[in-house]
Amino acid sequence: MPQAFTSRYKGLSRELVNEVMIARIKPHLHLLSKSIELNINDYGFKQYKAIWDTGASGSVITKKIVEELNLKPTGMVTVNTAGGQNIVNTYIVDVLLPNKVIYGNLKVTEGKIYGGIDVLIGMDVISQGDFAVTNYNGKTVFSFKFPSDECIDFVKIIKQSRTIITSGKIARNDPCPCGSGKKYKHCCGKNK
Repeated sequence: MPQAFTSRYKGLSRELVNEVMIARIKPHLHLLSKSIELNINDYGFKQYKAIWDTGASGSVITKKIVEELNLKPTGMVTVNTAGGQNIVNTYIVDVLLPNKVIYGNLKVTEGKIYGGIDVLIGMDVISQGDFAVTNYNGKTVFSFKFPSDECIDFVKIIKQSRTIITSGKIARNDPCPCGSGKKYKHCCGKNK
């Protein structure tokens, strides 16, 4: 069953920031139910401010997290950042998102993140679910759902709404407005 969270901002936001929990890896934690109810203290989770970045291929944690959780490096990797190329330590952590989804055994790199942020959530996590940002009425709303269970296609949605608005009525041989690709008479209009 999909789990989701939504972060709302007071106005337009240039950053997507919320709180996540990070812990040292626990054997089999990632096998628990996706809608898990757990005592975070039993698993050693600590709360950190995270920024979501679709321009980053992988997730990053700061030295502060490494020290607070007493993490041990699992290797080293070369990363490309705006500041150039660096060789950094890698770690394996468990990440608990606001929607109670656990990403167990997530490989992260150590890096500098500014502005009081300690975690950068990259495409290694974002690509596992559905990620949406809207700015309706001048207020940013960021929502994330895991796992992905639908395709959001704004072009298709706009085309469907224009077909209904311009014609006023759907003819039997028109494409079905639900987006199935079938004719209306063979889809939603079948029993009408």
